[in-house]
Amino acid sequence: MSEDFLPIKGYDHVEFYVGNAKQAAHFYDKTFGFTPVAKRGLETGCRDRASYVLQQGKIRLVFTSAYSPDSEISRHCGLHGDGVKAMAVEVSDVEAALTAAKQRGGTVLKPATVEKDDGGSYVTGELKYAGDTVFRFVDRGNYKGCFAPGFEPIDAHGSEGVGLASIDHIVTNVHLGEMDFWAKWYAEVLGFRNLAHFTEKDISTEYSALMSKVMENGTGKVKFPINEPAEGKRKSQIEEYLDYYQGPGVQHVAMTTGNIYDTVTELRNRNIDFLRVPDTYYEYMMDRVGDVGEDWSRLKELGILLDKDDDGYLLQIFTQPMQDRPTLFYEVIERHGSNGFGIGNFKALFVSIEEEQKRRGNL
Repeated sequence: MSEDFLPIKGYDHVEFYVGNAKQAAHFYDKTFGFTPVAKRGLETGCRDRASYVLQQGKIRLVFTSAYSPDSEISRHCGLHGDGVKAMAVEVSDVEAALTAAKQRGGTVLKPATVEKDDGGSYVTGELKYAGDTVFRFVDRGNYKGCFAPGFEPIDAHGSEGVGLASIDHIVTNVHLGEMDFWAKWYAEVLGFRNLAHFTEKDISTEYSALMSKVMENGTGKVKFPINEPAEGKRKSQIEEYLDYYQGPGVQHVAMTTGNIYDTVTELRNRNIDFLRVPDTYYEYMMDRVGDVGEDWSRLKELGILLDKDDDGYLLQIFTQPMQDRPTLFYEVIERHGSNGFGIGNFKALFVSIEEEQKRRGNL
């Protein structure tokens, strides 16, 4: 179990490399309702990059861009477009976490590094993950500053939040044949277990399919599904992502809410576009799951999906990609007992995604 050798407290933050961090921060403030809380840049003495930290509930997003074209950040954006660079989790001892991971086959890219300022000491370290993405350990137990040394608080009056509370899971897309490798990596290097396994029989349409494994740490606080394409008549959504992202990377970040109706209504009011399933989906799902106490007419009006399993049910919806490249998007999810991922919705979702691919000329 992961708590035996690598206890993880939970998600700490997600860092994005973007072309313009200031504009990205403004977008996530005005649309998703994230509050700007800290900044690093020329004004704080950082000469190579600008970073903005935004927060809503327990979710921290960090947007970073470079001041120079001769930069790993610039090269990352040139190759991948805007995307996730680091998935960060909080641990109580970064050195011990890195040592345990290395002993089990992990590749350390950044050893335990201590940064200090008046707020205390902040420790980070990084492991190589799929593609150019890194897995970051963070220990902020002895740090009381705004985010990390080198950052200064932003006295910003951000937009009203939309009710997003925490990160539920983060999904990675990889090439055909790589899913099992990274599932094994999570199991052996980080001590995760395989929570679920979906085959092409579970997730397919007439044209395309994918396979997925969901990896979870011992406490169940962090979950990382991994998708790979399966053989199909046409290009799957995973292959489209890999083509435009130029390799493996984070496909979507799922965020929880306590009231998905209000959250989605407000996001729609702020011009966030969502995938839309056919109206026939709701007739099918009403017959499949029965009465769970939800307002089916409102679900249909907002385009929210519902799935039920032995433990309960969940409500979920997926945005359109957040950039012109059909790569990163978001999921909003509200759980009522279910620990699943909406397997009953996969078919309808795939049909909707393929309609979008067709519009882009990529099916």
